[in-house]
Amino acid sequence: MPIGLLALALGGFGIGLTEFGIVGLLPQVASDFGVSGSVAGYLVSGYALSVAVGAIALTAALARFDRKKVLLALMGLFIVGNLISALAPAYPVLMAGRIVAALCHGAFFGVGSVVAADMVAPNRRASAIALMFGGLTVANVVGVPAGTFLGEQLGWRSTFWALTIIGVLTLAGIRLLVPVTPAPARVDLRGELGAFRRPQVWVSLATSVLAFAGVIGAFTYIAFTLTDVTGFATATVPWLLVLYGAGTFAGNHLGGKLADRALNTSLATLLTLITAVLALFALTAHSKPMTLVSLLLLGIVGLATAPGLQLRTMRYAQDAPILASGANIAAFNVGNALGAWLSGLALAAGYGFVSPLWVGAAITLTGLAVLTAGTLRGRQQAPASPRSAPSDKAAQPATIAG
Repeated sequence: MPIGLLALALGGFGIGLTEFGIVGLLPQVASDFGVSGSVAGYLVSGYALSVAVGAIALTAALARFDRKKVLLALMGLFIVGNLISALAPAYPVLMAGRIVAALCHGAFFGVGSVVAADMVAPNRRASAIALMFGGLTVANVVGVPAGTFLGEQLGWRSTFWALTIIGVLTLAGIRLLVPVTPAPARVDLRGELGAFRRPQVWVSLATSVLAFAGVIGAFTYIAFTLTDVTGFATATVPWLLVLYGAGTFAGNHLGGKLADRALNTSLATLLTLITAVLALFALTAHSKPMTLVSLLLLGIVGLATAPGLQLRTMRYAQDAPILASGANIAAFNVGNALGAWLSGLALAAGYGFVSPLWVGAAITLTGLAVLTAGTLRGRQQAPASPRSAPSDKAAQPATIAG
């Protein structure tokens, strides 16, 4: 794999830590600002909605520029947002910092996915995208637990200071390792929007929303589940998140490999497994040994759909790769916000900290139904043009234009 992919993964690490690093600190933030656990959870859903906006708006606005310069500018926005969060005197200011940092997220992964795919041979594109998304999984393995531990020892603000430093290092990494790419000669935004008239693009986006809503809806309140339901001490939460993160690291790599071999089949299998694991977790959350097993399994299958879902969207919108890639990142984060919101409703209704797991299982089961129906419909329809990508054969990948 080209060394430039490591720089993209480094960016993914910083952004992933910003997105999920707050999860283990929610009880501390809630106590500091005097808000409820469900209100503190809005720091996750608010971030996700901002990602969705940035993924579409910034990706479209920056599509005409050199992609390396775009990535550098986006990382600058990331640094500013985390500085605001580190200095926040009140909950609304912290939310504002989260929103600013989130604006770069979707566009970074949207542009980065295309850059990563263009660096490798066609039959390795899902694996290249998986490596870039590997930064997110490394953030789960090392960053999120370490950020939670740092926040517990020195206060939650210290985590945001650390994120600011990581942002600076990431900026330097991209500057040194990502090759210069020429700006597109001409960007026909209206023509690219035409790709969204294809039903299979919307099947991919809807599946992305539901897949991530299920997993992140459960994960948002996982610290409360571990302490209030399972009975683990607060100090053990960072180490428990290491177990989850180790699973995501393995699962992301596995998901990319499976997607390169059989795209739709691998996605359907993973959605089925996610539903089953969330249900198992909910049923056994009072058992410490079973909770450890469930955390590891959830890590393995939870985010393994990301490379395949990203590739599926890009295949069916191959003549609009940047915008489609950004739209799918937006879909991921609409799912994050939707899942956190629905789980928050269950908590507010008094169903307890096991309820997010049941909510997540129901959502991912819905995602499986959407993907299955869309895949069957796609098989019944003959390809209308060379633009129509095969749905399940990695040996015949669509060309992702640069």
